[in-house]
Amino acid sequence: MSVQITTAFVEQYKANVYHLTQQKGSKLRRAVRVENVVGKNAYYEQLGSTSARLRTSRHADTPRMDTPHSRRRVSLSDYDWSDLVDGEDQVRMLTDPCSMYAEAAAMAMGRAMDDAIVAAADGTAYTGVDGSTSTSYSSAMTVDVQIRAPGVSAADLGMNVAKILEAGALLGQNDVDPDEEKYMVLNARQIKSLLNDTRISSHDYNAVKPLVSGQVSQFAGFNIIPCNRIGVDSNSDDKVLYWAKGGMLLGIGKDIMTRISERPDKNYACQAFGSMTIGATRMEEVRVGYIECDPTAGPS
Repeated sequence: MSVQITTAFVEQYKANVYHLTQQKGSKLRRAVRVENVVGKNAYYEQLGSTSARLRTSRHADTPRMDTPHSRRRVSLSDYDWSDLVDGEDQVRMLTDPCSMYAEAAAMAMGRAMDDAIVAAADGTAYTGVDGSTSTSYSSAMTVDVQIRAPGVSAADLGMNVAKILEAGALLGQNDVDPDEEKYMVLNARQIKSLLNDTRISSHDYNAVKPLVSGQVSQFAGFNIIPCNRIGVDSNSDDKVLYWAKGGMLLGIGKDIMTRISERPDKNYACQAFGSMTIGATRMEEVRVGYIECDPTAGPS
């Protein structure tokens, strides 16, 4: 038996470059109102509701209603990304990685866009003539961590059907148009909790079979978006965001742009570059809220 045969072993190298697991671009952009913006700030006029007056006599004076008028500001921020691939590195590889670097830039920009939307959902919004008045998130739109089905003992719980129904009720109580698209962002932990609720997993309540697909796409009027970029509150509970589409605005000054170019000042290395200019804001407090969900608990 030859003991030197190992010198003939072959190492095989693949020509393709693959992206490691990551969120590939923005998941929330399609779920919010999108406006093109020119300039550093943009202002959006808003009219509140009024009541009609009952006329009790003929030839009465024409009424004058004081219609509530407000203005909301969105401010833009610049984002960029770049990386270099030396010409010598390109020669040593079986494939040119520059295009994959550009894809990585675009995906990073998309994730940053989602982070801006998430931060704006329960962050400070700015109103007033010049947009300098701070408007805080309304705690009345928060669904408590202990909301549960009837007969279930009080405890901090994960996502369940009762919490989704409560979120829908809060929007409805504030006269949000029932035909307006509504969205909810669930991370993997809360999707798992929700799948343990029989009203979600049962085919009797869903057009699809969630336990077969492992996904919940829609329930109780909400379009469900799986995304792990949601935050936590001061009690370390997951903040599951929900909103009516018109309640969140994404302003775009410059959309996501990627470019591959040579850098003469870097020995003609290949540079992958990405950038965007965006801003996000909550447009109306009664259209946006979040659900407190214990990350370690189940639905009941």
